[in-house]
Amino acid sequence: MKRRAFLRAGGAAGIAAASGPVVASRSRATTTGQQGGYEPLGRLPVTGAAEAVVGDDGKTAYVAATTGFATVDVSDPAEPTLLAEERNLEIAGEPLTQLLDVAVDGDRLAVVGPANPNFEIKGFRLYDVSDPANPVPTGEFETSYHIHNCYLEGDLLFVVANEQDANPLVIFDVGGDEITQLGYWSLLDREPRWGEIGMLARYLHDVYVQDDIAYLPHWNPGTYLIDVSDPADPTYISHVRNTSLEEQRSITDWREAVYGLPGNDHYAAVDDTGDLMAVGREAWATGGTEPDRPGGIDLYDVSDPTEPVHRGSIDAPRTVDETYRGGLWTTSHNFELRDGRLYSAWYRAGVKIHEVSDPAAPKQLAWWRDPAETGFWTARVAAPGECFVASSTEAIPNTSLEGALYTFPAETGEQADPPSLRDLDWLPAGNETNATGGDSGNGSGNGSDAGGDSIPGFTGVAGLAGGALALEWLRRRGGNVQD
Repeated sequence: MKRRAFLRAGGAAGIAAASGPVVASRSRATTTGQQGGYEPLGRLPVTGAAEAVVGDDGKTAYVAATTGFATVDVSDPAEPTLLAEERNLEIAGEPLTQLLDVAVDGDRLAVVGPANPNFEIKGFRLYDVSDPANPVPTGEFETSYHIHNCYLEGDLLFVVANEQDANPLVIFDVGGDEITQLGYWSLLDREPRWGEIGMLARYLHDVYVQDDIAYLPHWNPGTYLIDVSDPADPTYISHVRNTSLEEQRSITDWREAVYGLPGNDHYAAVDDTGDLMAVGREAWATGGTEPDRPGGIDLYDVSDPTEPVHRGSIDAPRTVDETYRGGLWTTSHNFELRDGRLYSAWYRAGVKIHEVSDPAAPKQLAWWRDPAETGFWTARVAAPGECFVASSTEAIPNTSLEGALYTFPAETGEQADPPSLRDLDWLPAGNETNATGGDSGNGSGNGSDAGGDSIPGFTGVAGLAGGALALEWLRRRGGNVQD
């Protein structure tokens, strides 16, 4: 079982120069303090921020940043500090971009992409991050499929490999001089009739691995538990789902099938013991049948992994416009379970901490939100019982947000004067249509962002047709992108 031991810093950490070009204004954090209620401890701008993970020592965060990645010293959560920023990544001399996920284990970091299929170069790069201020490339691998998410466990890299005809989990050995594929597991090999619905509706969105079990949120087919003790021959254990193939086949509007509940198994993870599994359902109101609302998080007892049992749920915060195009997203995104607590991100509805030691009765301990400025992608524990980090993305449609990494106290508290998600007095002047339904139609889809091969959950930049457009988007956002 993978464990993270937090080593408390004895004084201010030394800050090394970044190994790549860095925007000077981003090298220092904004200290927010802890005054007058529950609020962030610190903030560091990171252009293009998406997923964030924390190293085993709890002192370094690694942030996927669309055109690269950043390493951040979080040993002093009141002053997160940029250590290194790597942009303009390549495979075989060609640009690898739309990098929305990274994974770290020990001294190895994996950076995967692109998150969307509309790019020529696809694959992953590996780095030695024994010195987080100086990531050293150690390998690269080109694939025929885009990679939305991954998980790194020792010498094994687990990647989701979605193509039109299959959505397998692929397992690589990255510990030797050469990267080799060991095995894969495919939903369609086990249940081929799921191939009767569109690829997006059965998309393998993510992977989480613990104690030789891989947890695979497969969108509408459900979340699958797979035995990976023999990575060359993964085998089925069980699954949970809240819809059926027959129900999915009866849906005539593919947008409702892909963007609306039920289904939408987007992210899954288990707690330290492996007994409690959480499944996040990323969804929006589509104007379709009930339920027609943002997706929340379901909690399952998996102490017997062959027979998962649903124990409880956490609903998403409600708001005035729950459509995709409205931009006021409050659906569940990524999270972490640790020591009986769930640390979760809800896009513009902020971050939360829940006590889940009794999963039948989750208890909210803290909630902070600033929808005018933030859209949180993930929440990850840094110092257990002390602080967690949360990345905020700028890539939500119809918004003007800035990417950043935040730090928060891991404690019970109430935000002073929290902004309302129903009364939008905080909305900037001239942006009334961004989150009031004025330009979101009937919620039946996401307009030009909903192309036939764009993936739900990509947020804004996901719909861009190619790497050049993604780079141009970041240039307009002020990103550090060079020709």
